[in-house]
Amino acid sequence: MNKPADRVPGAADPAAAQSLEATPAGGPWMTALRHLARSRSAIVSVIILLTMIGMSLLGPVYASYLGVDPFRSNLSGKISIDGETVAIMQQSTTGLGLGVTPIGPTWSLGGYMLGADNQGRDVAVRLLYGGRNSLFIAGAATVICLVFASLIGVISGFMGGVVDMVLSRILDVLWAFPVYLLAISLSIVLLTSTIDLGIVTISSGSLALPIFIIGIIYIPYVARPVRARVLTLRNSEFVLAAVGLGLPTHRILRRDVLPNLLPTIIVFAPILLALAIVTESALSYLSIGVQPPNASWGTIIQDGQTLLYSRPVVALAPGIAIVITVLALNVLGDAVRDALDPRGQLR
Repeated sequence: MNKPADRVPGAADPAAAQSLEATPAGGPWMTALRHLARSRSAIVSVIILLTMIGMSLLGPVYASYLGVDPFRSNLSGKISIDGETVAIMQQSTTGLGLGVTPIGPTWSLGGYMLGADNQGRDVAVRLLYGGRNSLFIAGAATVICLVFASLIGVISGFMGGVVDMVLSRILDVLWAFPVYLLAISLSIVLLTSTIDLGIVTISSGSLALPIFIIGIIYIPYVARPVRARVLTLRNSEFVLAAVGLGLPTHRILRRDVLPNLLPTIIVFAPILLALAIVTESALSYLSIGVQPPNASWGTIIQDGQTLLYSRPVVALAPGIAIVITVLALNVLGDAVRDALDPRGQLR
């Protein structure tokens, strides 16, 4: 047996080598990224989401290529299909033959790939423009919700006392309202007036209104778990040690609480995105979300409800887009949760 003194200088220590191998390189964040990279469902979800975002951003390019305006009626327009000129609004062949029916899907990138709506507008182009607004509103509302919910949860959980009691009661009041009832009530009230914040004025038809409404209504659903997590962290040994050393509160929050709170906040992001997309579509379908001339997936479904029997693709296309996007976000959210908390400690 070789004694420690007899070892050759520079030779590897087997125990140290095993310790290095057992230590994950790059820390917990790199470990989580590697876990996500090994998840096929996460990779597929990210590809689907990037495809949806990319196609929506290319909406103006596609509209410019076709030379169409997705917001202007085209009741008397014509299109060439296989060398034959066809009217966009065709004479109805059902019932008494009265009225007109928009052209059906041509399945061609040359125009009206998904057909036309009851105003003669290209459904495929409007689907891309609607996706831009739906994804933008959902993303902005998610950021607003996470920022305010995290701020409220941290202040309430760390300060405690009267501050915690007041903020918790406010959250309870918001929590008591059903989500869609609260959203509809806020939309009806805010859509009838202009909001003047001094520096910024929000008009009744602005996209900022659904962003603000959706961001507000989901704050209690995030703030309460964040508060619970902060209460746990406040009683942890490393935070109690920092308090005992007399370190400033802002330093403890910045260096000890927030880094340990980030996984919880990140897990909520894809879930909130999915909820925001569904909520925005529901409000827009009820005409209290995105207002004309803007479009969203919800408004396109509303446009297609009168064409369900003759041109169902007008309503089905945005519905399928919503389902695919929300499903991808939920699968990604599960993968992110598993990557950041493989032991299932987060709830």
